[in-house]
Amino acid sequence: MNKIGVGIIGASSRGWAAISHVPALKALSDYYDLRAISTTRQESAELAAKEFDVPAAYDDHRDLIADPGVDLVVVAVKVTHHHALVSAALEAGKMVYSEWPLGVDLREAADLAQRARAAGVRTVIGLQARFSPVVRHVRDLIADGYVGRVLGTTLTGSGVSWGPETDRAHAYIFDAANGATLLTAAGVHALEAVNHALGDLAGVSANLVVGREEVRVVDEGTTIPVTTADQLSVIGTLDSGAALSLFYRGGFSRGDNLRWEINGTEGDLVLTAAGVNGNLQVADLKLEGGRGADTAVAEITVPDHYFGPVPRALAALPQNVAQTYAFLAKDVRDGTETVPGFDHALSRHRLVEAIERASRTGSVQVPADSAA
Repeated sequence: MNKIGVGIIGASSRGWAAISHVPALKALSDYYDLRAISTTRQESAELAAKEFDVPAAYDDHRDLIADPGVDLVVVAVKVTHHHALVSAALEAGKMVYSEWPLGVDLREAADLAQRARAAGVRTVIGLQARFSPVVRHVRDLIADGYVGRVLGTTLTGSGVSWGPETDRAHAYIFDAANGATLLTAAGVHALEAVNHALGDLAGVSANLVVGREEVRVVDEGTTIPVTTADQLSVIGTLDSGAALSLFYRGGFSRGDNLRWEINGTEGDLVLTAAGVNGNLQVADLKLEGGRGADTAVAEITVPDHYFGPVPRALAALPQNVAQTYAFLAKDVRDGTETVPGFDHALSRHRLVEAIERASRTGSVQVPADSAA
């Protein structure tokens, strides 16, 4: 098939797109061509374009969207700008890849999902944990009966951000109104992996706690109030009847920062990551398992075919983003829909609403319109 022309809105040389989307697309150069970049300043756009060897640089997202060489618009900026930028791309009839969360709240997400349906274009939501080769292998092991019937799963992680200190550039994440919270970011990314491997939640209870009521902005020497939870507990029952327990902390622990265990009637699977990174969607996951007469778990190697056209040696941080792009290229070629779009994003926003409501009311909630 012809290469898919990509334009990235928000591809500054030190941002998220630069360390994830750009290397992911470069690793899939047989399928994609990065043709345009836009930032808020022409100088920074040209600097990034030169660094990444991209032909077009814009300081206005409208010019990038209008570029005839751009088939897929990637929106990789603060979530507060998603609605305007995604809407513009949809109006132009372009395919859109939006980072998660889709909007700052359920209302924005619902509006963008409706706009996407009306536009009739392919959309992608950046919930890349489901495309992790390790997570997909776990899903297949469970389907093949490795652990028998799943009894329960526990996941504990660290969000790294939402700790005691920040800088002005990231201070916005401590304001719940901006939509980029420990729950919507680290929490939902982890739940996406759990749900993809084990199925959706039939009911959920939650406890969202603001443990640190203020945070220090180190580059200003000031403090700001915290209005979003930095301690997240979710307890639920999956559609299969298995129990779920998930806990995410803001900042990081001096102990383990990511451990996901799946226990069944015949065996156990354990996923861990070394170091301080507890964000499952970008972590370098180690998989171990044991079953039957085993008295301990041992490392399980993920077969090469789970990596597909993406080099196995690609760093962990862009690996799952690259996997998302690889599946998208196959979808475009074959007319399939394995990569979730904005309707799936809307279901995840409804899950966020159910978790927040469960914490607020102290009662079990049934997530509306979940999608596996």
